[in-house]
Amino acid sequence: MVEAVQDAGVVVTGAGGGIGAALARRFAAEGARVVVNDLDAAKAKAVAGEIGGIAVPGDASAITRDARDALGGTVDVYCANAGVAFEDASAGEPLDEKSWALSWDVNVMAHVRAAHALLPDWLERGRGRFVSTVSAAGLLTMIGAPSYSVTKHGALAFAEWLSLTYHHRGVKVHAICPQGVRTDMLAATGSAGDLVLQPNAIEPEAVADALFRGIEEDRFLILPHPEVAEYYQARATTPDRWLAGMNHIQQKWEAAR
Repeated sequence: MVEAVQDAGVVVTGAGGGIGAALARRFAAEGARVVVNDLDAAKAKAVAGEIGGIAVPGDASAITRDARDALGGTVDVYCANAGVAFEDASAGEPLDEKSWALSWDVNVMAHVRAAHALLPDWLERGRGRFVSTVSAAGLLTMIGAPSYSVTKHGALAFAEWLSLTYHHRGVKVHAICPQGVRTDMLAATGSAGDLVLQPNAIEPEAVADALFRGIEEDRFLILPHPEVAEYYQARATTPDRWLAGMNHIQQKWEAAR
């Protein structure tokens, strides 16, 4: 058992399946009291029933107050896991503005709104934990998914800002950055996901395991695929070479299509 989460009040958004459901199950197994959020009310209730949690369905941007009430007034851990992704079927042409706006709202602003609602209490108590499911796309990028790549960079930047601003005041922040994970979202990435993500895809439970190792070690960056650290270093130190390599993958994708 991880002492930091025993009897903690935990909220997991987008927890009707995939990574979110795996996180909810793991927190419950570690002795936490878990609110399961999802847009799909039936899925939220199913996972909550399975783990003895509390279902609070709805838009992840708007459930923080209801989730806090469901936990008796206190949220100790908030997992900003809900996300949306789009594959650009036109191989590089911009998505419509409505898709960009939705990506920005769910992948970034939902995190901002949750933090805004939770920080006053966390700072007063001197403790709190914010877990952001970012994706390796936030550290690197993803072919065929412009709005996902850009907004996941934004989610990482916000998590970094939270950590550097409030760590000394007791707020712990973790950014989870996996590559392919066997979820419905991966299946929806189409041919780009088949090329880049499927070969090394892991189960959602492996992501939860990586997070809990990070919690025990008080690490900000959670890499369920350790090789991402090498890719991230290459991107930072040899950007032209890294971009050339990514462009090669882009060309391979276009040729296969």
